[in-house]
Amino acid sequence: MSGEPDALTVVNQLRDLAADPLNRRAIVQDQGCLPGLILFLDHPNPQVVYSALLAVRYLAECRANREKMKGELGMMLSLQNVMQKTTTPGETKLLASEIYEILQAYGDAEAERAESGASCRRKAHFFLGTNNKRAKTVVLQIDGLDDSSRRSMCEEALLKIRGVISFTFQMAVKRCVVRIRSDLKAEALGVAIASTKLMKAKQVVKDDDGDEVMVPFQEDPLEEEVEQNTDLPEYLPEEESPSKGLDKAVSRVGSLQDGVGWLSTAANFLSRSFYW
Repeated sequence: MSGEPDALTVVNQLRDLAADPLNRRAIVQDQGCLPGLILFLDHPNPQVVYSALLAVRYLAECRANREKMKGELGMMLSLQNVMQKTTTPGETKLLASEIYEILQAYGDAEAERAESGASCRRKAHFFLGTNNKRAKTVVLQIDGLDDSSRRSMCEEALLKIRGVISFTFQMAVKRCVVRIRSDLKAEALGVAIASTKLMKAKQVVKDDDGDEVMVPFQEDPLEEEVEQNTDLPEYLPEEESPSKGLDKAVSRVGSLQDGVGWLSTAANFLSRSFYW
């Protein structure tokens, strides 16, 4: 008995495994892990609930997982329960709400794409043009990105910059993935975030070994004036969305080979602890 892991140990290990993009498909396809994470969302220990939500958030970053996750018995209802509980901490509610929106939007986006068909693709091609093929993606680590009001401030600041095509927030890790024109300097994004007076951004890049490095933007404003938007830009279709490849912004914690034993341990623990 002393060697058997407790709920927090198991859910923390699943969270760490889910942080590795290479593990996410296997975790969702496992017959016990995803249902177990859903049951952990109703656990009396708030730390277990929050860690389970982080694991689910990582899994939802893999687009191929979203259909199964949304259709998994109890997933959407459990997320709603976490959001609606008066005893749920604010940060936990925010994370549950973010996951719910991601999964809910997946079904809406699929239906919209099916309905719009070829006309939508023609419109996207007209908007993207040749310049967008040379667009680039910038990952920002934003200090102070703590709640939805701060996120709204970031959105307003970024939308004022001409050349910002689209952006996606990862509130759980305080990041924003921004798609911009190739001729727009990334420093413009740092200046825009700093203009809120409440937040400060660093750029997330990969070094030669593939590890993440946080690069601060220059303190002084840009010498040239940043061109402002007068009309809000259209967002990219999913094929060009910054959501594609978001897993590259997450550093690897462990490989699937290292985690296979823990996946089995977690599944065995869950099967002994719950009935479904």
